[in-house]
This record gives sequence, structure tokens and C-alpha cells, in this order.
Amino acid sequence: MNSMKIGGRYEYDNHKPLGKGGFGTTFLAKDTKRPGNPLCVVKQFTPPSTEPDTLKKLKEFFDQEAEILEKLGKYDQIPTLLAHFAENQEFFIVQEYIEGHDLSDELTSGKK
Repeated sequence: MNSMKIGGRYEYDNHKPLGKGGFGTTFLAKDTKRPGNPLCVVKQFTPPSTEPDTLKKLKEFFDQEAEILEKLGKYDQIPTLLAHFAENQEFFIVQEYIEGHDLSDELTSGKK
């Protein structure tokens, strides 16, 4: 296991992502600072550039997303936002882990 620890508490294997998109990767992690080390989800956003103006703009978008997730997390069917922070010029959102199956399992190809 190639374990990474971010935020001083969230530990995950950076070679086993749950998913990957244009600007980020999602990992299953454990919170090493809570009793029982419960599972959580870490979304890692890697900026396409480390140019200061780009980082500033991405930080604004990142903070907006965290604010929206904070509000939406008050609903039963949406994972709760646990943390958001920047570290080593990358941005991280940590959310509650909800066990289940992939949404694509619910959808039939070609049907509405």
C-alpha cells in the first residue's frame, strides 16, 4: 500500500482511486483522528498550473464548492462535508462515506 496522509489525519492509498475526472481524483480514506478510524471520501483537486493567478482563481472556485457542499450536506441523501483545505498546491474536500453501489448500476444504457 502506498499510503498518503493529508491534513494530518486522512490516510488513503494513492494508487487505488475510486474515480478520476478532469481536475481531480477521489479516494476512500480513513480518518485517523476519530475513534475507530471511520471511512471517508477524499476528493483531491490538482490544479493544471501553479501560476499564482490560476491558483487564486481555483481557490475561489474550491471555496465556493465547499460552501455549497456544506449547505447541501444537511440533507439525508447527500454526504456531509467533513473538511476542506489546501496542501502542497492541491485542494482537498473530505466528505462522509456512504456505503452503496455505483450509480451506473442503476442506469440502463440508452434508456431515459
